[in-house]
Amino acid sequence: MFKIVVIVLLLMILASLGSGLFFLINDRGKNRRTVKALTFRIGLSVALFLLLMLAYAAGLIKPHGI
Repeated sequence: MFKIVVIVLLLMILASLGSGLFFLINDRGKNRRTVKALTFRIGLSVALFLLLMLAYAAGLIKPHGI
């Protein structure tokens, strides 16, 4: 279940990055949709990072010995 959540968040981050690129090319700086899309991507990235830190603290994921 945890892996599915991480994969979905990663796909949402990629989709937001793609929409930011699309708006950047098509809007030519006339709208703020690019900024909103990239701000949403940053929020998702921070949420994923915090989720991974909480999962590590809770013992759901364990580091591999290298």
